[in-house]
Amino acid sequence: MFDKTIVSIPTWRLMSESFKNWRGMQASGGRRIKRSLYIDASGVRFLRDDEEVRMTQVHLLTDYISRKQAELKAWNEAQGHSAQLSANRRRMTNLGTFRAYALAYLKSHPDIQPNMTCMVRQMQTTAQGVPLEIYCFTRTTAWADYERIQGDIFDYLLAVLPEFGLSLYQQPSGNDLRAGVLPAILGASHLPAPESRVG
Repeated sequence: MFDKTIVSIPTWRLMSESFKNWRGMQASGGRRIKRSLYIDASGVRFLRDDEEVRMTQVHLLTDYISRKQAELKAWNEAQGHSAQLSANRRRMTNLGTFRAYALAYLKSHPDIQPNMTCMVRQMQTTAQGVPLEIYCFTRTTAWADYERIQGDIFDYLLAVLPEFGLSLYQQPSGNDLRAGVLPAILGASHLPAPESRVG
């Protein structure tokens, strides 16, 4: 096993239970990464015009932005007069643009296996936010290298989220309560009490 322990398995268990065989993974030359970033849904919005211009300067997004702009322009023009109403127009979102960026980043990463499935997909929204699942394979199956590569990828994606106006969802902690809720409560306690009416 990975921790160098030796396990004795009774013969009857081999017939009655299933076991995970790592040989296929080792022989394939790639080990799967399958983990989600939970995006705070309150930050998802349409890109502003100045943000679209700025995003065209990001090398990994240049092709995506130009292709998407042409696609949306053609679609909106086909709607005619009704496209003047915001709800009738298609526009780029910061989440969709980040998803495209993350995919381009993975495909250009030297430690990601180019001949295996690589995608960034949006999963069903939960109470913890909007899950963006990173699904790809590393070029190595060595455990320590795999964990380093996976950690580096998620470190980077977490750090670049604010560039897209996004943040990770995080449940309120004790510090959040002390910084936000308690001052509000204490502040309210200093307000004058409402006048009582006799009548």
